[in-house]
Amino acid sequence: MLDVACGRGRHLRFFHERGHPVTGVDRDGSALATVRLALPEANLIEADLEHGPWPLAAQTFAGVIVTNYLWRALLPTLVQSVAPGGALIYETFALGNERFGKPSNPDFLLRPGELLAACANGPVPLRVIAYEDVTLDGPTRCVQRVAAVRE
Repeated sequence: MLDVACGRGRHLRFFHERGHPVTGVDRDGSALATVRLALPEANLIEADLEHGPWPLAAQTFAGVIVTNYLWRALLPTLVQSVAPGGALIYETFALGNERFGKPSNPDFLLRPGELLAACANGPVPLRVIAYEDVTLDGPTRCVQRVAAVRE
C-alpha cells in the first residue's frame, strides 16, 4: 500500500494492522519520524512531491491512497502507480469548499469530475467502482471521492 502525503500515518497504520506492507511519502520529516516510531517496518520517504522528482518511479502498488492532498501534475503518476489488480482510493477537497473554509484556493480544489477524468484518461485507465462529489456535514466541506481498480 502506498499512502501519498501520508502525514502522521493514519492510513499506513490501518493497512499495516491488516498485514499489508506499507510505503508512505510526505515532505514533513517530523511527521514521518512519528510514523517511523510506530511502524519501524514501513518504507517511509521524505520528498517534496511538488518541487522534486517522483521518488517511486516505475514502482506499482496493490493500493494507492490519497486524502486531503491535490497536486494536479501528479495525478497521472498516481494512476500509473496502481498495479494490475490494484486499487486507487482518493478523496480531497472540491470546488465549493471555499464557502466553508480552507482550503479555498482553487488550485487545491478539484473541479467537477476531475477525479473521474484522471482515472479514465491516465496512462493506464482505471475502472471506477465508486465516485462521489458531495457536500458533507460535521465539519461542512465539499469533497470528491473515487475508488477505482486497474484491471
